[in-house]
Amino acid sequence: MAEVATSATFDHLLVVIDPVARQTDGESVRIVKDVLSAGAATKVCLPDGPEEFARALARRGSRRPVVVGDDRALMRAVVLLHRQRELAECVLSVVPVGPMLGVAHALGVPTGAVAAARAVLDGAERRLDMLVDDSDGVVLGALRIPALVAREESVEAARPWLRTCQSLVRTLVPARPARETAPALPGPSRLRVEVDGVTLVDLDQPLEAVSVTPGSGGGLASVEVRPLSVGAEASPLLATGRTVTVTGADFRYRADAGVAGPVRRRTWTVREGALGLVLPGR
Repeated sequence: MAEVATSATFDHLLVVIDPVARQTDGESVRIVKDVLSAGAATKVCLPDGPEEFARALARRGSRRPVVVGDDRALMRAVVLLHRQRELAECVLSVVPVGPMLGVAHALGVPTGAVAAARAVLDGAERRLDMLVDDSDGVVLGALRIPALVAREESVEAARPWLRTCQSLVRTLVPARPARETAPALPGPSRLRVEVDGVTLVDLDQPLEAVSVTPGSGGGLASVEVRPLSVGAEASPLLATGRTVTVTGADFRYRADAGVAGPVRRRTWTVREGALGLVLPGR
């Protein structure tokens, strides 16, 4: 996180209110509109979907964008600006309203809608690091690669009708003697994790999880690898670096508010100070 810049009070704001925020907490949205309108000249946009959201952001002109919504709306705005190569010149504000708010709060945005709206008017711009992968995906808060899920468990979860059919067959076919079978549990991942080109862990070491967090300072990401514990708990492997490459067989990963994959190789690079976000002054 870079040092606090000048005061972020803006005379002209583009307030983009995500439809999920309007549906889940209309009262907070109304209060936010009142607070922002009382402190600045505002243009309010009420997009009905991602396409209208993108058009509103693209037509902001000289107005400073304020996203009223949850983590998904924040990520949508950041990804749009990043892919249009306009993120470096844009200062973004967010007022968290909706069901998923963990990323915004982790970045330092106030938890209450009123406090967040006041921070839009009285806060200061701070430059935050973020991760960008080799498919142009963005991570603001945290990247996590969990253990693999056993195949039987994942197939049944993806096909609920399969469980229904299996239950029906069991009622029609005489029961066979029960066999002792191990429950379907998450299995270990086997991944190669490289930090700045140096291998931290290789494919021969089963893993429980991998996590990568930007913003540790100086354009470095914090990497934590948890080896599979056998007997005594294994100590996590820690590292910091500017690039993190993960290689393995069809792994998925959770990036902020979404899940991506499966992929066999992905590289994340820290972009120092890439995001300008208005946060409460210190």
